[in-house]
Amino acid sequence: MTLTLVAIFAIALIIGVPVAVALGVSAGVVIVLYDLPIAVMAQRAVNALDSTPLLAVPLFIFAATLLGAAGVTTHLFDFVRMIVGRIRGGVPQVSVLVSLIFSGMSGAALADIGALGAIQIRMMEEQGYSKRFAAGITIAAATIGPIFPPSIPLIIFAAAAEVSAVKLLLAGVVPALLITAALMVQVGIMARVKNFPRDTERHPPKAIAAKFWISLPALLAPILMIAGLLSGILGPTEVAGATVAYAFILGLVIYRSLGPGRIVGAARESVTATANVLFVVAGAALFAWVLTLDQIPLKASGWLLGISNDPLVLLLILNVCLLIAGMILDSIAAILIIAPIVAPTLLMAGVPPEQLGTVFVLNLMIGLLTPPVGMSLYMVSIVARMRLTDVIVGVLPFYIPLFVALGLITLFPGLSTWLPNLVMD
Repeated sequence: MTLTLVAIFAIALIIGVPVAVALGVSAGVVIVLYDLPIAVMAQRAVNALDSTPLLAVPLFIFAATLLGAAGVTTHLFDFVRMIVGRIRGGVPQVSVLVSLIFSGMSGAALADIGALGAIQIRMMEEQGYSKRFAAGITIAAATIGPIFPPSIPLIIFAAAAEVSAVKLLLAGVVPALLITAALMVQVGIMARVKNFPRDTERHPPKAIAAKFWISLPALLAPILMIAGLLSGILGPTEVAGATVAYAFILGLVIYRSLGPGRIVGAARESVTATANVLFVVAGAALFAWVLTLDQIPLKASGWLLGISNDPLVLLLILNVCLLIAGMILDSIAAILIIAPIVAPTLLMAGVPPEQLGTVFVLNLMIGLLTPPVGMSLYMVSIVARMRLTDVIVGVLPFYIPLFVALGLITLFPGLSTWLPNLVMD
């Protein structure tokens, strides 16, 4: 049954069928071929979407599109550039820092690229950086978004693995800061070796202070969101709703840049993005149900535990499997298919759920930078109007800091567990 399912799914992907359709169609064909109850298709799809944690997904997507439409990114860029622009390689460092700040509002790599990519690449080109380098650091910095809260992939992982979404979101804070530091170190090394340019304009303290006050409402967005989670007053869904309300306040009251047209445009974009995500969720639920019916989770558990009971060894095996899966599967689909199969085994072996979630998502985010199905590569190629091969060449140096961060998060559970344990316990 599983071989038939995987074969149909692979053929569908090869001929260009969208991932969500390929998941649902392959599961549906197997259900018919093996005379399983067809009513299960509707039941499983609807049950997969009937999830409280998933309510946060459309809200965070809407908040990100509203903030982008309100021009928040421009204010953030200007302020951060005033602070660090004069160091060698300052503009790429600005891109990394702004990606960290904006990740506290968006929660998705592709949302970060869509909102920031064109601005980041244009600024670096204007200062003399190659377009390849600009595209590479833009893609690499976008991996911070799905790790730092609010992270849509972490919320979906929590639903798939049946673990605490709040703890997982808090677990992403330290790893995201680690990735940011690793990328900035890499840029700093490249700046020295290649003699990157720096900003020559000096900004008086008054100008910096003025820009700080203009940017402060935008800078407060991720702080307020994390404070809501830390306080325990708000869960992921409530935080998502509060972020949408704050985005409206920024756009309508403070910056006064959100008109009816922009709000409608943001809503349409959010509906499209949400439909894409939830379509994958429904298709993956059917796919995972067929795998469960064929006892694949039980077989996978026996295979993994037959190799080792050591949590570190199991995590290293998982890293290899997820890096391969990330090359060929959409990240949301990979979470929904693989997490229910492997998560129970690794949790039983002693891997903390917070560490498992961050390792899981970071692997798949690196997969977004990897051909043949690296969606971040394709999105930057469109945004920057570059050949895909040039984008791939540009991102190659940044695999180093990302793999270093992944290795540290895998080896040291405390990087993921310290903050949630401190707050929740």
